[in-house]
Amino acid sequence: VAKMGEVLSVLGMTIDEEREKRTSLMLRLREGEKAGPVSEWGHEYVRHLCGEIAAEYGERVEKAGGKDIAEGDVKDLVVLVDEIVPFLLASHSESDAVDILMEIERVRSLPALMSDEPTSKRVCLYLSACAAFLSDPDDEAAVLETAFELYKKFDNLPMAIRVALRMRDRARVLDVFKAAADPLVRKQIALDLARVGMVVTEDDEPDEALREIVGNLKMSERFLALAADLEVLEPKVPEDIYKSHLVESRTATGASDSARANLASTFVNAFVNMGYGTDKLISSDDEAKWIFKNKEHGIISATASLGLINLWDIDGGLDKIDKFMYSADENVKAGALFAIGLLGGGVVRNEVDPALALLSEHIESSAEDGTGSPTSIIAAALGLGVAYAGAAREEVMDLLVPLVADASARPEQVTIAALALGLVFVGSANGDLAATLIQALADRVGGGEEEPAAGDAAAAEGAASSSSAGSASSLMNESVVLRLLPVALGLIYLNTREQSEVIYETLQAVVPGRFGKLSAYVLDACAYVGSGNVLKIQNFLAVCGEHSSHSQQEASADEPDEAKKEEQKEADFFLAAEQTVAVLAVAMISMGEEISCNLVLRACDHLLQYGDPAVRKTVPLAMGLVSISNPQILVTDQLSKLSHDSDMEVAQSAIFSLGLIGAGTNNSRIAGLLRNLSSYYSRDNGALFVVRIAQGLLHAGKGLVTMNPFLSESFLVNPVAMAGLVSVMFCCLEMKSILLSKHHYLLYLLSLALRPKMLFTLDENMEPLKALVRVGQAVDTVGAAGKPKSITGFQTHTAPVLVSAGERAELGTDEFLSVASILEGCVILKKNPNYVKPETK
Repeated sequence: VAKMGEVLSVLGMTIDEEREKRTSLMLRLREGEKAGPVSEWGHEYVRHLCGEIAAEYGERVEKAGGKDIAEGDVKDLVVLVDEIVPFLLASHSESDAVDILMEIERVRSLPALMSDEPTSKRVCLYLSACAAFLSDPDDEAAVLETAFELYKKFDNLPMAIRVALRMRDRARVLDVFKAAADPLVRKQIALDLARVGMVVTEDDEPDEALREIVGNLKMSERFLALAADLEVLEPKVPEDIYKSHLVESRTATGASDSARANLASTFVNAFVNMGYGTDKLISSDDEAKWIFKNKEHGIISATASLGLINLWDIDGGLDKIDKFMYSADENVKAGALFAIGLLGGGVVRNEVDPALALLSEHIESSAEDGTGSPTSIIAAALGLGVAYAGAAREEVMDLLVPLVADASARPEQVTIAALALGLVFVGSANGDLAATLIQALADRVGGGEEEPAAGDAAAAEGAASSSSAGSASSLMNESVVLRLLPVALGLIYLNTREQSEVIYETLQAVVPGRFGKLSAYVLDACAYVGSGNVLKIQNFLAVCGEHSSHSQQEASADEPDEAKKEEQKEADFFLAAEQTVAVLAVAMISMGEEISCNLVLRACDHLLQYGDPAVRKTVPLAMGLVSISNPQILVTDQLSKLSHDSDMEVAQSAIFSLGLIGAGTNNSRIAGLLRNLSSYYSRDNGALFVVRIAQGLLHAGKGLVTMNPFLSESFLVNPVAMAGLVSVMFCCLEMKSILLSKHHYLLYLLSLALRPKMLFTLDENMEPLKALVRVGQAVDTVGAAGKPKSITGFQTHTAPVLVSAGERAELGTDEFLSVASILEGCVILKKNPNYVKPETK
């Protein structure tokens, strides 16, 4: 008789028409404490109960008006779930156990229920995977905090650090770092923090050796060791990349030696030989000869390329750049200043701070007596931004804020200084700095108070045309201001999500007109980058679907007067600008998550078919962004078609995106496409320049680097790498007036995103260790039963090895044990005490 209620509860699973009444659950709850263990009735019954518990809990919350429900109102459900969860965990149904706890909002109770480490690893893997699909920030925080506590409970501190970094919780990261008792674990955590660009000061960690590890001081040495192992140390010249003998050239006589062609070769040479410390153009015996083959602003990029060639080697690079610091030519001097900032690549932190010492004096001298040239000031400011990207250094803010707040400064100076501040304080959500940038935006758009500097023709022209400040014409004349001032603000709130909401509203209230709305779109795109937030994507897609009212004006019977024409022109301009930002925003938000990226690629087909010209020209950039350093066949084919589009802006965006998706891969298919394009566009200097840049990106680092800003199996975002990538992508929205004009040096911001795609194994003394490693296609093992294989189609190599997009590495033998759970970047191995060497016959 005592079992009758339980029997009826089990039979309730078969009553279809009674499903809404949740018969099984009601009968089970009616038995109360008299009921036997729920596990007696099998797994299928337990799963059925879980479904009914979730529905019942949702109904009770709804009856409570959607507010936090009282504990007593769901006590019976909680008691039942506390009985069900241990059974599910014991029967290897970890995903079901986590799901039911998430449904009743009790996922934080998991650590108390866990006693088995192998089960805990599977639970944490599932929790981490779920975090990407939770729209509510509180739910995501609860899931990640639970995974963090579980990793800490079972002393898996490198993985706990990984989750803390995903939560953007610096305090927890430092607490775990300090709590690690094992010296090897502390060193591995330091290596992991170095990969994400986190800054650890003496106050955070007194051990100088650990701070040096976090500072990436041996990055250049390890990269060159990898290059030597793969036998690619020999410098390459641009012709090795162009392979002109394979292409039927249509180039006019003498055009190949033009300043534009030389500038393109400078960039190709810099990207291909980046990090190697030597090349055959700039570092040759007569290096000045090549520099002066470029003209005016091209000289800046030519000299600055020394910084990229000596990337990550601060001490060695300074010796090679020093002689250009004292040049009489202002452009050479400016290029050298920028090169000093490029040396660290935003990841190498030298406590001596040579960049701050050398660059600050040029900005300070200008502030004191106004002797510094505008070009040198801009180069020094941008150099500081790159050198201390992500470091949030107050000294840099003190130097650059006066440049941003200077009402008499050139628009270019204000913009570059603001962008540098955005790079230095990326993701910091610094409210004071945000207020300064918002004021600068309002001043530039809303008032004619600024007076152009003496002799500054560009500023004078801008002032003359800004009698109706904020008009489309004046903003088009200052496209750098339009694109990069809002981007600088967006970088400060990069990946901060809800923290940006107050600034979002402030922007629209303070900055007048449509420019405030446009700036708010840029902020939103940056704040939710890589989040996969569906609601934000829908909002931006709605903006992409809007159409200009110009056609309605043409259909109107009355001829509009000049004022209305001007108003309509400005409205059309801002709509186009908003749409370009919206398309890029959709790609930015979807990055890093495979399903979202595939959906965006499908949406791109519709945008190409039905979108306005502004939408169409940005779609190739969006496709390149979601497939960065990952040359998928379908994306490559689509971009190849668009590279021959009749709209030159669409074609140039597609060509550049071919370089993005192939960045650092040496992909032979893309290399062939770009060679053909170099012939096709041989008479179009602008398009040919973009082709050359794409070729340089494709062969960046001779195939040893990647531009993907996601780390740790796409679980973490490197904010510095994302900042550099995002900055250049916004420059590409106005490629003709920015990158194809005199601001091409901004392409060097991609150095922040370029990093070695290597697995480098180290012994317990932090020395290189040769170990067998298997590298193959990654397999998704989340929720899989048993011990599934994590890679397929693997090959066995001796470390160091390359790990490309979509690949995963694991140790090839049991001779060593890895201190890290995920084999990426630099990994410490220790001897396995239980290893028995196999006998050889």
